[in-house]
Amino acid sequence: MRELVINLDAIAANLATMRGHAPGAKVCGVVKANAYGHGMVPVALRLQAEGIDYLGVADLTEALELRAAGITIPILAWLHDFNEDFVAGVAADIQIGVSTIAQLDLVAKAARATGKIAQVHLKIDTGLSRNGATMAELPHLLRAAKDWIGQNLIKVTGIFSHLSSTDAASDLIQIERFELAVAAAAELGIHPELRHLTASDGSLSYPQAHYDMVRIGVALYGLSPFTNHTSADYGLIPAMTATASVVQVKGVPAGEGVSYGYLYRTSADTNLALVPVGYAEGLPRHVSGRASVSINGVSHHLASRIAMDQFVIDVGNHEVKPGDTVVIFGDPATGVPAADDLAAAAETINYEIVTRMGGRFKRRYVGQA
Repeated sequence: MRELVINLDAIAANLATMRGHAPGAKVCGVVKANAYGHGMVPVALRLQAEGIDYLGVADLTEALELRAAGITIPILAWLHDFNEDFVAGVAADIQIGVSTIAQLDLVAKAARATGKIAQVHLKIDTGLSRNGATMAELPHLLRAAKDWIGQNLIKVTGIFSHLSSTDAASDLIQIERFELAVAAAAELGIHPELRHLTASDGSLSYPQAHYDMVRIGVALYGLSPFTNHTSADYGLIPAMTATASVVQVKGVPAGEGVSYGYLYRTSADTNLALVPVGYAEGLPRHVSGRASVSINGVSHHLASRIAMDQFVIDVGNHEVKPGDTVVIFGDPATGVPAADDLAAAAETINYEIVTRMGGRFKRRYVGQA
């Protein structure tokens, strides 16, 4: 009675579209956080079948899950505990994003333990101020990397950073810093085969910064990385449709309070439909009174308070019965609300909407597996 329908063909089409926006660059498909709520393993298997170059995840747990599921293409993981044990990752040929000398030393230790040369991507903080070596720390990280290269324990496969996407002026400063970092590496004889900086937003905005690889996350799932542009503006197809079944319909008189706090009272004799989705499934309570859903092609305002397990909508005299499908969001080209609409109602971004969908939702995959 609750489904997240994931269109794998749409994800494949979005990959092709984004390849077209970054011709000549390799593509790293970002499948962290359960593929932004879409299901990491099914999505990764489809992307591998489509010939994607790399997969990107946050941590080693995600990376090792992909290897166990039969993913053989390169995987990059970049967010680690301060005392991470990299042995399993290096043994499974996971490429490691490294931000500090301490991390680099742990990776080299794992390489020695496994008898393998560890592949690392040096992460540079060019202005986002998250993980990564600052420009002041960079020379020390590069010298440490040079030492481990000389001991045949690591290979610097990549150098990368991440834009803040604050504004064009800030992004251009970061691009300039990234190029300085690449030049500093080259001065020490470190020439990574992969320079990568842009995610979905930067890949669409700064063709000069595609370098050797682009990292595509939210756009793979058919969502625009910008609040002022829709998916359709870039030829992207939303891959997730969140649905549920009406489980009860009942008539109530005018003036009846509905759900907690009586945020909504009926203005006339009407019919109420009960839908078994709440904030435990990831539907933001904050959108109570602000969002809409679609039933049988008709938009209905989500006027009353969302509860943990359910919400109630006033369907008036529209023909609605138990078992009818409620579309919470999906592809707006089909006439239903978009994840962007729910995000706007929640005063957040579409990334958060799709990633938080879970709870008792079941995922069903359509399109070629």
